[in-house]
Parts: sequence; structure tokens; C-alpha cells
Amino acid sequence: MPLNDKQQERYARHLTLKEIGVEGQERLLESKVIVVGAGGLGSPAAFYLAAAGIGTIGLMDGDTVDRSNLQRQILHTTEAIGEKKVNSAETRLRALDPAIKLNLYPFRLTLENAQDILALYDFVIDATDNFESKFLIAKACHLASKPYSHAGIKQFYGQTITVHPGKTACYHCVFHEGGIPAATTPSGPIGALPGVIGSMQAIEAIKFLLSIGTPLTNTLLTYDALSTEIRKVPVTKDPHCPLCSTHNA
Repeated sequence: MPLNDKQQERYARHLTLKEIGVEGQERLLESKVIVVGAGGLGSPAAFYLAAAGIGTIGLMDGDTVDRSNLQRQILHTTEAIGEKKVNSAETRLRALDPAIKLNLYPFRLTLENAQDILALYDFVIDATDNFESKFLIAKACHLASKPYSHAGIKQFYGQTITVHPGKTACYHCVFHEGGIPAATTPSGPIGALPGVIGSMQAIEAIKFLLSIGTPLTNTLLTYDALSTEIRKVPVTKDPHCPLCSTHNA
């Protein structure tokens, strides 16, 4: 569908970018991205995807808003305490763009429901906050052949990598499931950190959808907020990866 007058005004800055332009913006409006986790990482990722004009956004989270979330989870407000996070997020995103299509999933992703849900989307944002969920998303995206952006944060440190299943190193290639540490008391993060990393995830999704730039595939980007040090660490597919290696395919 061609852009209407209001859309041309809303996305005017995008239209001036040769990498996007009218054709690219129309493609974004037709795209579908699911954000798994509507917390610290999911908040900026969903906000910027909605602002960028992603036509359909899925929001998945089984939790409710807690007062302690408000230090970093900018999708939610004080008035939303006790409300389902996906419903709170819907209110904020519709205030930003009433025309956006939102699919709400007030529960957790499982291998049982992943196939039907992920089939509806072009790209997946892993905005979860625990290792078990991240390995599950990696497996679900591999089985569904869906590209995804992983990210993790702790204290003042964040990291992110983009995965194209079957083509690039996967989450399991870099982080080994057998080495998952025991659950510990949460430590941080500083509130603005997920804003930095979650915004990067949104950019990775947009780059993929428009086939522009260089994706963070086979590259783990790390960010140390205390030293303001950003590093790009090359990674390769693990030939013995239990998830994506040819031997185990």
C-alpha cells in the first residue's frame, strides 16, 4: 500500500535516507516482528520498532508490572503496576501510533507454541532475562528458520548478536547450555543500559527487513557502560554445536 499523507509526515526523516526511502518504508509497514519479553530490553526495542513503522508487532510476556520494573522498563508506568506487561505495553505503543497492529501473548514461549507463533513473523527479538528462555528461543528459531537478535545485560555490561539460522553462528555456538550458572540474586542493571542494547536490537531487525548495512552475524558486540568500551568479537559456527551443526541437523 502506498504511504498516505499522515504516514509521509510521520516517517519524513526515514524517507530522506537513501537506504530506506518510500519503498523501504512501505516494506517496514508490511513487516512483522515479535518481541519476546516486554521488560528492560523489550521496552526500547518495541518502542523503536513501533516508531519506525513496523506494521505488526507481537508482544510476548507472561509477567505483570512491578514497581521495581520502572527503573528501566520504559514501556510501563506507575499506573500500570499490577497490570499484565503486554497490556501495559499496548497502551503505550498505541499512544505512539494508534494505527499499529499489535498481537499480544500474555504467556511464555514454549517449544509447543513456538512453531505456530513464530511462523507469523519475519524477525524475532530475544528480550528475555534468563538463560533457559534464551536457549529455548534459539532452538525455536532454528526449528522455524527465523532470524533473531539475542541480547543480554547485567550490571553495567551488555551484549548482542544476530543469528540467521543455518547460515551463521547461533546462540548455542557461543554460549554452551551445560554451562548455565545457578540462579543468583539480580544485580542491576543500571537503568539506561537496556535502552542502549535494546535499541541496537531494533536496528538489527530493521536492517534485516530492509536488507541494508552489515548485520551483527558471526559477531558478538559487547558494551561496557562504565568504561564506554564497545567491542566486536568475531565468532564462528561450532562444528559440534548440538543445535545447528550439520552433524546434528
